[in-house]
Amino acid sequence: MGDLIATAAEAHEADAMPRVYEVHTDPDAKCAQDSPMPEGIANKPVAQKSPAQWAYERTVMYLKKFEESLDENQEIAMGFAGADAGVLKIEGMGYFDPDIVTFYGSDANGSKMQLVQHVSQLSVVLRAAPKAVKTAAPNRIGFKLVDQLAKDDT
Repeated sequence: MGDLIATAAEAHEADAMPRVYEVHTDPDAKCAQDSPMPEGIANKPVAQKSPAQWAYERTVMYLKKFEESLDENQEIAMGFAGADAGVLKIEGMGYFDPDIVTFYGSDANGSKMQLVQHVSQLSVVLRAAPKAVKTAAPNRIGFKLVDQLAKDDT
Protein backbone atom coordinates (compact mmCIF):
# COMPACT_ATOMS: atom_id res chain seq x y z
CA MET A 1 0.00 0.00 0.00
CA GLY A 2 2.19 2.77 -1.27
CA ASP A 3 1.35 6.33 -0.43
CA LEU A 4 1.07 8.73 -3.32
CA ILE A 5 4.01 11.09 -3.50
CA ALA A 6 3.21 14.52 -4.86
CA THR A 7 5.48 17.34 -5.88
CA ALA A 8 5.11 20.63 -4.02
CA ALA A 9 3.26 22.06 -7.02
CA GLU A 10 0.84 19.11 -7.13
CA ALA A 11 0.20 19.36 -3.39
CA HIS A 12 -0.42 23.11 -3.66
CA GLU A 13 -2.77 22.60 -6.63
CA ALA A 14 -4.70 19.86 -4.83
CA ASP A 15 -5.06 22.08 -1.78
CA ALA A 16 -6.44 24.90 -3.93
CA MET A 17 -9.03 22.73 -5.69
CA PRO A 18 -12.53 22.70 -4.21
CA ARG A 19 -13.66 19.38 -2.77
CA VAL A 20 -17.28 18.25 -2.48
CA TYR A 21 -18.66 15.12 -0.87
CA GLU A 22 -22.34 14.17 -0.86
CA VAL A 23 -24.30 10.96 -0.32
CA HIS A 24 -27.99 10.50 -1.19
CA THR A 25 -30.48 7.70 -0.61
CA ASP A 26 -31.40 7.86 -4.32
CA PRO A 27 -28.50 6.33 -6.30
CA ASP A 28 -29.57 8.34 -9.37
CA ALA A 29 -29.49 11.67 -7.54
CA LYS A 30 -27.15 14.20 -9.10
CA CYS A 31 -24.80 15.86 -6.65
CA ALA A 32 -22.98 19.17 -6.87
CA GLN A 33 -19.71 17.35 -7.58
CA ASP A 34 -21.27 15.82 -10.71
CA SER A 35 -21.07 19.21 -12.43
CA PRO A 36 -17.80 20.64 -13.72
CA MET A 37 -16.66 23.81 -11.99
CA PRO A 38 -16.99 26.87 -14.25
CA GLU A 39 -13.65 28.38 -15.26
CA GLY A 40 -14.43 31.53 -13.29
CA ILE A 41 -14.38 29.41 -10.13
CA ALA A 42 -11.65 26.93 -10.98
CA ASN A 43 -9.10 29.43 -12.31
CA LYS A 44 -8.55 31.23 -9.01
CA PRO A 45 -7.15 29.31 -6.00
CA VAL A 46 -9.41 29.23 -2.95
CA ALA A 47 -6.69 30.90 -0.86
CA GLN A 48 -6.98 33.99 -3.10
CA LYS A 49 -10.75 34.34 -2.61
CA SER A 50 -12.54 36.27 0.09
CA PRO A 51 -14.96 34.31 2.29
CA ALA A 52 -17.81 36.18 0.53
CA GLN A 53 -16.66 35.22 -2.98
CA TRP A 54 -16.08 31.60 -2.02
CA ALA A 55 -19.50 31.33 -0.29
CA TYR A 56 -21.15 33.00 -3.30
CA GLU A 57 -19.57 30.64 -5.84
CA ARG A 58 -20.47 27.48 -3.95
CA THR A 59 -24.03 28.67 -3.32
CA VAL A 60 -24.42 29.39 -7.04
CA MET A 61 -23.45 25.80 -7.83
CA TYR A 62 -26.10 24.51 -5.40
CA LEU A 63 -28.73 26.85 -6.88
CA LYS A 64 -28.08 25.52 -10.38
CA LYS A 65 -28.09 21.88 -9.25
CA PHE A 66 -31.40 22.40 -7.41
CA GLU A 67 -32.94 24.09 -10.47
CA GLU A 68 -32.03 21.07 -12.60
CA SER A 69 -34.59 19.09 -10.57
CA LEU A 70 -37.46 21.56 -11.11
CA ASP A 71 -40.19 21.17 -13.70
CA GLU A 72 -41.44 23.87 -16.10
CA ASN A 73 -44.01 25.08 -13.55
CA GLN A 74 -41.53 25.73 -10.75
CA GLU A 75 -38.88 28.33 -9.94
CA ILE A 76 -36.33 28.46 -7.17
CA ALA A 77 -37.04 30.23 -3.90
CA MET A 78 -35.53 30.19 -0.46
CA GLY A 79 -37.17 29.91 2.93
CA PHE A 80 -35.97 31.48 6.14
CA ALA A 81 -35.32 29.45 9.25
CA GLY A 82 -36.19 31.00 12.57
CA ALA A 83 -37.87 34.06 11.10
CA ASP A 84 -41.32 35.09 9.98
CA ALA A 85 -39.96 36.57 6.75
CA GLY A 86 -41.58 33.93 4.53
CA VAL A 87 -40.09 32.85 1.22
CA LEU A 88 -37.88 34.78 -1.21
CA LYS A 89 -38.15 33.95 -4.92
CA ILE A 90 -34.49 34.25 -5.93
CA GLU A 91 -34.03 36.72 -8.81
CA GLY A 92 -30.44 37.74 -8.17
CA MET A 93 -27.45 37.10 -5.97
CA GLY A 94 -24.18 38.82 -5.17
CA TYR A 95 -21.44 39.33 -2.64
CA PHE A 96 -19.64 42.25 -1.03
CA ASP A 97 -16.05 41.51 0.00
CA PRO A 98 -14.84 40.42 2.34
CA ASP A 99 -17.75 38.68 4.07
CA ILE A 100 -21.29 39.58 2.88
CA VAL A 101 -23.55 37.54 0.56
CA THR A 102 -26.86 38.96 -0.67
CA PHE A 103 -29.95 37.52 -2.34
CA TYR A 104 -32.44 39.66 -4.29
CA GLY A 105 -36.00 38.71 -5.14
CA SER A 106 -39.64 38.97 -4.19
CA ASP A 107 -42.06 37.37 -1.76
CA ALA A 108 -45.25 35.46 -2.53
CA ASN A 109 -47.14 38.77 -2.91
CA GLY A 110 -44.63 40.14 -5.42
CA SER A 111 -43.08 42.60 -2.94
CA LYS A 112 -39.35 43.17 -3.34
CA MET A 113 -37.08 41.45 -0.83
CA GLN A 114 -33.34 41.39 -0.20
CA LEU A 115 -31.40 39.24 2.24
CA VAL A 116 -27.98 40.56 3.29
CA GLN A 117 -26.07 37.99 5.30
CA HIS A 118 -22.62 37.57 6.80
CA VAL A 119 -20.90 34.41 5.54
CA SER A 120 -20.59 33.07 9.08
CA GLN A 121 -24.41 33.12 9.31
CA LEU A 122 -25.10 31.73 5.81
CA SER A 123 -27.85 29.16 5.90
CA VAL A 124 -29.99 28.84 2.78
CA VAL A 125 -33.06 26.61 2.43
CA LEU A 126 -33.80 26.05 -1.27
CA ARG A 127 -37.44 25.50 -2.17
CA ALA A 128 -39.46 24.85 -5.29
CA ALA A 129 -42.12 27.52 -5.76
CA PRO A 130 -44.83 27.91 -8.41
CA LYS A 131 -43.90 30.17 -11.30
CA ALA A 132 -45.07 33.73 -10.87
CA VAL A 133 -46.34 34.02 -14.45
CA LYS A 134 -48.09 30.87 -15.65
CA THR A 135 -47.45 31.48 -19.38
CA ALA A 136 -43.79 32.51 -19.15
CA ALA A 137 -40.83 30.16 -19.16
CA PRO A 138 -39.48 29.54 -15.65
CA ASN A 139 -36.72 31.88 -14.51
CA ARG A 140 -33.51 29.89 -13.90
CA ILE A 141 -31.27 32.22 -11.90
CA GLY A 142 -28.83 29.43 -10.98
CA PHE A 143 -28.08 28.75 -14.65
CA LYS A 144 -27.58 32.49 -15.30
CA LEU A 145 -25.25 32.84 -12.31
CA VAL A 146 -23.14 29.83 -13.37
CA ASP A 147 -22.94 31.20 -16.93
CA GLN A 148 -21.70 34.51 -15.55
CA LEU A 149 -19.10 32.77 -13.38
CA ALA A 150 -17.85 30.93 -16.45
CA LYS A 151 -17.40 34.27 -18.27
CA ASP A 152 -15.92 36.25 -15.38
CA ASP A 153 -12.64 35.87 -13.66
CA THR A 154 -14.04 37.54 -10.54
